[in-house]
Amino acid sequence: MFDNTIGIIILVLAAILYLIAFYYSKHDKIKSAVLLVVLAGFIIRCFVASDPYLHPWDERYHALVAKNIISEPLKPTLYEDPVLPYNYKQWHKNHIWVHKQPMPLWMMAASMNVFGVNEFAMRLPSVLLSTLGIWLIFLVGIYFYNRKVAFVSAFLFSLNGLIIELTGGRVATDHYDLLFLIFILSAIYFTTKFVTTKSVIFNILAGLMIAFAILTKWLPALIVLPIWLILAYSSKTFSIAEMAKHFAILVGVIIIISLPWQIYITHTFPAETAWEKHYNRQHIFEILGGRDEPWWFFLERLRINYGELVYIPLVYFLYKLFNKTASIKYYSLAIWIIIPLLFFTVVKTKMQGYILFTSPAIFMITGWFIFYMKEQNLQGWKKYLSGFVIALLLLLPVRYCIERSKLLTPPSKDYNWVTELKAIDKNIQQNAVLFNYNMPIDAMFYTEFMVYQQLPDDKTIFDLQARGYNVYVAYEGEIPSGFEDNRDVHLIELDMTDDAK
Repeated sequence: MFDNTIGIIILVLAAILYLIAFYYSKHDKIKSAVLLVVLAGFIIRCFVASDPYLHPWDERYHALVAKNIISEPLKPTLYEDPVLPYNYKQWHKNHIWVHKQPMPLWMMAASMNVFGVNEFAMRLPSVLLSTLGIWLIFLVGIYFYNRKVAFVSAFLFSLNGLIIELTGGRVATDHYDLLFLIFILSAIYFTTKFVTTKSVIFNILAGLMIAFAILTKWLPALIVLPIWLILAYSSKTFSIAEMAKHFAILVGVIIIISLPWQIYITHTFPAETAWEKHYNRQHIFEILGGRDEPWWFFLERLRINYGELVYIPLVYFLYKLFNKTASIKYYSLAIWIIIPLLFFTVVKTKMQGYILFTSPAIFMITGWFIFYMKEQNLQGWKKYLSGFVIALLLLLPVRYCIERSKLLTPPSKDYNWVTELKAIDKNIQQNAVLFNYNMPIDAMFYTEFMVYQQLPDDKTIFDLQARGYNVYVAYEGEIPSGFEDNRDVHLIELDMTDDAK
């Protein structure tokens, strides 16, 4: 997308779909309204996912590892053929890549195996599951409240700016936090189906989704367990013995699905796995990656990710709970939000995506509050104030959707370097190693050779050639000093781009 024409078209089309959806919802055609919201959300997600390049953090790393595991699903690698020595403690430069759990990588790899190695195919699982999430929150919202609240929840989910950005891989933690959110939401959906039908298959599916969430972002997935207990207890359809039996089945499924990978990498890649476990613990007690944020970071991000007035429905919801004027099942929504918020507030390294999986609860509470306010039959200035608050609860997220989706913002850079990389891959000899290129991870995704940022010394060149590799040195403008007459290497002029520099 090299101008904003398509973005404007997408914005107009989505706006029409949303307006018709609200018209249908007012006339009790809720299912049709939600389907239109799903369609609008899908169109916006496709637009964002169509960026013709990889994004810096962390998408480019996930994309490369996913590409590499197409042929070897049980061997996640960053540098597939590390021709130079590497430090396995540097997750952004090493060979075996167990820096993160494998589920999103497997999904990206499966998509690229079917549709080809390209950016959109890599993002397609996130696009499809993020769109599915719009429908899932509608179904979960019906369980907790009613169809109208569920519709508003689906609307807020469909155009949430952060969810859309992560779907397209535009911001840090990208597809991992997005897919984690969907697995958590799916687990809670199957939990609601289980407690209303008592069908064991739904309990097994809930356990499967929790296991998938563990294989995405590890133990925060266990937030579903206390939610499961509260919903099962509040349903009043299970004896204590039955609850214990079904809970054991749930935990059993989780262990059977998620534990084998942990055992496998511990035994197959012991050094890398031990280091990554240590590195993950460091996030709790140390500030990593320059993420020196204040303790109120997540509270402050609520207004940016959900609209400035989101605090009003959340505070009033908690007030109703503490005054014991709400059903027991609503305590599960409080747990869904509060426990992750407290835990990640204590954690030293903070990133906005860490608590994204609480967003469905926030959307449902916001939807409930909107209809609660409408039902109060307020008069005079109170009625107008109430209407103003309701309007802002709906419209502020729309503003952030437009801003973060960049529907009206022309790209500021030319990404011809991607086309250039794809083209040179067809012309460079086999067993190639490219040096002096400032975006090695991107280059390895678009090509079939190893790429390094640094210039090679004479010994490195000699060693690589002795091992059968063809050595290339990239340059832009001027040939690097000492390589003008060096016949042992192939010189290749490439656009480094502003991003690379």
